[in-house]
Amino acid sequence: ASLSLLAGEVTGLVGPSGSGKSTLLQIAGLLEKPDRGAVVINGVDCTAIDDHARTKLRQDQFGFVYQFHNLLPEFTAIENVIIPALIKGENKKDSITKAKEILNSLKLSNVINQYPSELSGGEQQRVAVARALINNPKVIFADEPTGNLDSKTGQDVMKIFKDLNKNGQTIILITHEDSIAKQSNRIITIMDGLIESDFRE
Repeated sequence: ASLSLLAGEVTGLVGPSGSGKSTLLQIAGLLEKPDRGAVVINGVDCTAIDDHARTKLRQDQFGFVYQFHNLLPEFTAIENVIIPALIKGENKKDSITKAKEILNSLKLSNVINQYPSELSGGEQQRVAVARALINNPKVIFADEPTGNLDSKTGQDVMKIFKDLNKNGQTIILITHEDSIAKQSNRIITIMDGLIESDFRE
């Protein structure tokens, strides 16, 4: 499989279960190393850099959102959001201020001190989006971000991604839903680990 992911686009990855979409996303996001080949970001072969440099690149430039939000149940919404910033070494007070701004922009200011178990599925996913945004990523990787939501809430989450894209962020998302895929600037179809088609909507 060989492809170029372009800055400033919303790119949808589609294909049947087991075709390799999640693996491709994890390799592109530097969470996994390819068996062969290279991942080149801004002209740099990231398969040749050490683990520390890969981790720093992920922290500085990438955000991740998954179908299952993976919020830590023992932490409140705002505590979940600031965790990546604290891991990066940011000041806690500044991180809280920024997290409040992001949560407010996602219409979550009334739930910042609630725990995941107290939130609806849509609220949990928006908190996960806020967590992905805390370090100002240039690229957001989203693996079935609407797959666990009803259609209306899924569209609400997709609107958030499109608004982020208007502000310059690149979005790469996996989806099984045609209505979600069709909102992408470009759709890449993967079949059996190969790029079957790559076209713009």
